[in-house]
Amino acid sequence: MGEKKGKGALSGVVILDLTHMLSGPYGAMILTDLGARTIKVEPPGSGEGTRQLLAESEAYSRQGMGAYYLTLNRGKESICVDLKSEAGREVFYELVKHADIVLDNFSVGVTERLKIDHATLSAINPRIITCSVSGFGETGPGIHRPAFDQVVQGMGGGMSITGYPGGEPLRSGIPIGDLGGGVFGVVGILAALVSRGQTGIGQHVDISMLDVQISLLNYMATMYLLSGDTPEPMGNGHFVHVPYNSYKTQDGYLIIACIGDAFYEKFTGVITREELRQEKYRKQPGRYAEKAKIDAIVQEELAQNTTEYWLEKFREARIPCAPVNDFAHALNDPQVLARNMVVDVQLQSGETIQLPGNPVKLSESVDGSFSAPPLLGEHTTAVLKELLGYESSRLEALRRDGVIQ
Repeated sequence: MGEKKGKGALSGVVILDLTHMLSGPYGAMILTDLGARTIKVEPPGSGEGTRQLLAESEAYSRQGMGAYYLTLNRGKESICVDLKSEAGREVFYELVKHADIVLDNFSVGVTERLKIDHATLSAINPRIITCSVSGFGETGPGIHRPAFDQVVQGMGGGMSITGYPGGEPLRSGIPIGDLGGGVFGVVGILAALVSRGQTGIGQHVDISMLDVQISLLNYMATMYLLSGDTPEPMGNGHFVHVPYNSYKTQDGYLIIACIGDAFYEKFTGVITREELRQEKYRKQPGRYAEKAKIDAIVQEELAQNTTEYWLEKFREARIPCAPVNDFAHALNDPQVLARNMVVDVQLQSGETIQLPGNPVKLSESVDGSFSAPPLLGEHTTAVLKELLGYESSRLEALRRDGVIQ
């Protein structure tokens, strides 16, 4: 692809980030990684709530910032403005004139009460794009119910198919309810940016975390809607392919994913048990009819050697396989490291920490910066001077009145 030229793909895009906790900050983090200038607007006092999460933990914090805040707010600037005060809102309105996007994940109705909703802000800047990520969206009968990650995981149907047959439903180990909302917030914002390039007018993006969970059911939802058959949890197995499961080895777990008859034929060249070579197993329906029997044979064989031994055998045969990695192995995988998915970030103290990288790779744009997450109010003076031209005397008066920090 040659040497990348230019700046980050979203260079020149200015975001006012009003988000807190996980879903909104994650979306803003992705946009920041892609080159946007993200100005995090925090309340005076202790700042955004996730600053406090794990902040007292010796293992999981640095410089008084816990792992949540360190990860989600890298590369952002921090200003402290009291949006509950009229003077603070006036400062914010002036910032909106210089911004492209305002992102929040407040409960429904909060932006209207604070007078920072899309109708208000678009009257100030018709090009402004606003995005709100909430539990249930801004329309419908359930919009005012509180929601966090596991609430929408439960309501969205995914937990009902996660786990083993007959067992209790399980949430995803990754907070997919929150993270999914953030990812689709990014999708909506980028679509609105493209539209604005054609029309010159911004718009509001309404993201429901529950909507996202329903969307992620994908073909499984269609199967239910076509048949009326409610799916049940299947553990790590598959409802079509065999063998497709995780199997215990001498020292860990190995995933085998034989999708289709051709892979199964290769598979029996590695696991040479005669029972697996019966004519009835050559086609998927025959294998699926005796799925439990095949899984038991495969498990018996794989338990006789190590994960690495079997990985070498199956990779030689080009059969889809993988270890079930813990974090230590996942974050040290050569492929992960080669893709810059563990990045170094230097904090204001000079200490360097490592964070997960940006999964979006663009051929013609340089990777976004991975600079330190901001200290509380670190950039208040610089941003208000640069963007708004505030004199020192005005800044001091606003500070004295508690409007900024």
